Amino acid sequence: MNHNLNLLLDVAMGLNLVSLACSRLQTLIRVMALQGVILGLMPLVMEHDLDWRVALIALATVFGKGMVIPLLLRRAMRKAHTDRELEPFIGFVPSLLLGAGGTIAALAVVNLLPLLPEHTGSVLVPAALATILTGFILLIGRAKAISQACGYLILENGIYVFGLLLLKAMPILVEAGVLLDITVSVFIISIVVDRIQTVFDSLDTRHLTTLRE
Repeated sequence: MNHNLNLLLDVAMGLNLVSLACSRLQTLIRVMALQGVILGLMPLVMEHDLDWRVALIALATVFGKGMVIPLLLRRAMRKAHTDRELEPFIGFVPSLLLGAGGTIAALAVVNLLPLLPEHTGSVLVPAALATILTGFILLIGRAKAISQACGYLILENGIYVFGLLLLKAMPILVEAGVLLDITVSVFIISIVVDRIQTVFDSLDTRHLTTLRE
């Protein structure tokens, strides 16, 4: 059991709950960025012979999730002149309760899963499940496109954590694949956010219900 890895995973799960309680978009972006940096550092502390390619992917992940993506989201936020989620589809307290309940359930169910011996005692799987659930709650529970974009990226963080289970077997394929997926998603999110802002002069996705064929 890697105590340093578990510590990082515990912090990442704590940030999940913080993101669900955030109404300020700037804070949500910072939480998402910090979680991305923490996840990017995880390959460096896992119990395996550190390969320079893994270190390069970790560095690229920290740079992309911790700097590039937050920069794009902040730019979209400034362009839209919006800084707060005021009327979410799912309230902040219910979101927080759902996230906390999901995290507890993930920690409880991990003992029932057939994990490899090297993953025994690790919280990789519950952290991945809790992070995916958090991203899903933000996706369906927030009205602002930026909040939903952060939810999608947090969901991607959960997939990234799942990928760490295969780091020893397929380090480059797993990490590069997830990083490429995130890169493509950022371009898509940027285009969608820009179009919503241009057409509706707002990032509230409820305006999309006014569209007709």
